[in-house]
Amino acid sequence: MKSFSLGRLTGVFARVGNLTFGGGDPTVAALYSELVTTRRWLAPETYGLVYALARITPGTNMLAFCAGAAWELAGWAGALLAVLAAAVPSAVCVVLLTLGYEAWKQNAVAMAAIAGTLAAAVGLMATSAWQLLAPSLATRDWRRMARALAIAGAAVWLPLRFGMSPVAVLGLAAVAGFLWQEPRQ
Repeated sequence: MKSFSLGRLTGVFARVGNLTFGGGDPTVAALYSELVTTRRWLAPETYGLVYALARITPGTNMLAFCAGAAWELAGWAGALLAVLAAAVPSAVCVVLLTLGYEAWKQNAVAMAAIAGTLAAAVGLMATSAWQLLAPSLATRDWRRMARALAIAGAAVWLPLRFGMSPVAVLGLAAVAGFLWQEPRQ
């Protein structure tokens, strides 16, 4: 575990929250790399739980995730600093980018750059999904792998096939997880 301090925690959320493009999922993937893989401040299971809880909260899930992850590490102070560090600079950036977009929306080069950024954001979302699913697939327990693949697969299939809302899919996943619990270690 790399050395932990409130200042370092705030720095991680400021850097990742403001320098990661593509929305909440790529940001959450980058935070996984920082908080779980590199610094080992959070266990993968704790990270996954915070992620799941953030997804069911109303409002901006990424900020809910920042608050939850930082709460696990440093309580109220960590949660507040993480949300402010991730949100305020990027909010100012959004205002400036919106003004720039309005000025450049007829420019083909600018639109090509936006299309490239969109493609990269999709790739980063796939990375986020893989990082959250990988611990369940890395086990030799085929029941745990089957459970993870079945629930993740259903979460992709249900909205595509039936147009289910994310809240309904998450609710069904919670019921499935409750009824189909992982085997005790």
